[in-house]
Amino acid sequence: MNSGLSLAFEYLRIYPFVRYAVIVGVLVSLAASLLGVTLVLKRFSFIGDGLSHVAFGAISIATVMHFTSYVQFTLPVTIICAILILRTGRDSKINGDAVIAMLSVASLAVGYMVMNVFGASSNLSGDVCTTLFGSTSILTLSRTEVTSTVILATVVVGIFVLFYNKLFAVTFDEDFARASGTNTEAYNLLIAVVVAVVIVIAMDLVGSLLISALIIFPALSAMRMFNSFKSVTICSGVLAVISSLTGMLISIVAGTPVGATIVCTQIVMFAVSCAAGSTLRRGAA
Repeated sequence: MNSGLSLAFEYLRIYPFVRYAVIVGVLVSLAASLLGVTLVLKRFSFIGDGLSHVAFGAISIATVMHFTSYVQFTLPVTIICAILILRTGRDSKINGDAVIAMLSVASLAVGYMVMNVFGASSNLSGDVCTTLFGSTSILTLSRTEVTSTVILATVVVGIFVLFYNKLFAVTFDEDFARASGTNTEAYNLLIAVVVAVVIVIAMDLVGSLLISALIIFPALSAMRMFNSFKSVTICSGVLAVISSLTGMLISIVAGTPVGATIVCTQIVMFAVSCAAGSTLRRGAA
């Protein structure tokens, strides 16, 4: 155990790309966890899952079109779909769940079809697996990707802190917030756009199929132990950072896929949080 930790910290000290990957993992996990509390409480959890599939389709098209950075295409496409999900789910005869399901299935199918028919790579299965489950190695993060991810993740965290009170009001009692003069439609739109940004910046880390775990698990784990919005939000952020760091260190030592390792760490943390929450409730009783 000690030798494994020593090896991990040695990598952190010697190799800059390992430090870059850790910074990206921590910031992405933190941004996703803060937003996850609002999404879980508003029952919007599936929006993240649906948009992650949209991002897969967009990345497939960007790859075939040889974009130098897939973010310049994937980000606006995912944001537009987030707005469509919000608008269509409210203003049409098709409910929100059905819209998300249609977009998810259609995006996955179109993405795989595009990569299969137009892709020039000789390792199609490997490319698809990397996109769906994240990079198999932290070495795949380029300096440009690190810089853009740090900027976007910092913006997401800043937006959450800046509009904390409004997001709190919209999350718990949207009708009262609307009656008190808050533009709830604008803040719901802001939430959808920020979710899209988080989805895109998390693609390299955990892949499109595992992104929802970054959003949901820390929030659910925190809710097992605390009841107030502020306490849950802080705890969710702390748990996300700890699980991200732990998962990445394990990945470095064991050579396992980064995204899957982080998610498995969050699963363990959720189980521990459930046990801790039960203990706290029994002690309070």
